[in-house]
Amino acid sequence: MAKVAAEKIREFRAEAKFQRTSPQKAKLVLDLIKGLRVEQALNTVHFSTKRMAPVVEKVLRSAIQNATYVSQEQGLDVDVDNLYVRTAIANEGPRMKRIRPAPMGRAFRYQRRIAHIIVTVAEKKSATAISTAAEPASAPAAKKSAKKAATKTAAKPAVKKAAAKKPAAKKAAK
Repeated sequence: MAKVAAEKIREFRAEAKFQRTSPQKAKLVLDLIKGLRVEQALNTVHFSTKRMAPVVEKVLRSAIQNATYVSQEQGLDVDVDNLYVRTAIANEGPRMKRIRPAPMGRAFRYQRRIAHIIVTVAEKKSATAISTAAEPASAPAAKKSAKKAATKTAAKPAVKKAAAKKPAAKKAAK
């Protein structure tokens, strides 16, 4: 059992740096795929209408390829069907400062934002490995949490709020 608990979850990542979009717009696409299985995430991104969807799809495919390559090089047993999107983030890159002409010879400054997109995939543990590792540790914890929940609900009686009294309206004397 010590080996199962000590076994580290392998993560594989891919980055796309200096993408010409704001991180906020990239996050809209990345939020769609967080936590999904790789196959479902690819379908979601492929059929998305956002402009950043093809870039995110390319990064996701790169992360999957990194997983297969590293598993072959290091002799790991990584099942691509068990991969899921662990993290998908868009960080802000350097901003490009630009100037737009304005009336009466003035100039307005604006900034073009750039995003760094990072996608990390990891392998989901099998259900049997999770249950064997979690059983011994979770049994005493489950009993304690059940006791705490029972004492909290029994100890506090229901309290009704009293209706707030409104101050009497003053009548104006004529």
